[in-house]
Amino acid sequence: MLFVAQKDDQWLLVGLGNPGKDYARHRHNAGFMVLDRLQEESGFPAWRKKFSGLMTEKGSVVLLKPMTYMNLSGQSVGEAARFYKIAPEHIVVFHDELDVAPGDMRIKKGGGSAGHNGLKSITAHLESPDYWRVRIGIGHPGHRDQVSDYVLSNFSKADAALVESVIEPLAARFETIVQESVLAYEQAVKEEIKNHGL
Repeated sequence: MLFVAQKDDQWLLVGLGNPGKDYARHRHNAGFMVLDRLQEESGFPAWRKKFSGLMTEKGSVVLLKPMTYMNLSGQSVGEAARFYKIAPEHIVVFHDELDVAPGDMRIKKGGGSAGHNGLKSITAHLESPDYWRVRIGIGHPGHRDQVSDYVLSNFSKADAALVESVIEPLAARFETIVQESVLAYEQAVKEEIKNHGL
């Protein structure tokens, strides 16, 4: 994918999930949950329809929730990235992660999709895997045959509290991405989780 004349300070933050009230509290919608909290608490304007999704922007940060359903998330991300001329290195994708426990998070740049269809679609549309992934732990049901039902169901009460303890600092400290770096953001979030004894 060819990007030109990128603004060095511009970032695209993407939350993955499925649209509609029936999916709102599903484990697969952890990415939506972070962006909804971020938009509500950080002074972003109301969501508006664009790029096959819902978006809002403030300063050098664009927030995007693809409304294409998870498996086609890349269509929306690709449209926004091309419009703003944002390279993969300035795209941060928030998503649920089976291999991380509830109450924990990890950040990495690049790599494979690990079976996550939203990431697979984004990589295809960006023609690059070199974007940042914020992996929000949802835990694993124990057997791969149970994964589909597991991610498309609501958090248990205990897991919901653990995931909330991660969502709050992820939303609150997002400006660290722009002001410092994504790795500094990861450190700040982990410190905040640790300091609250979570």
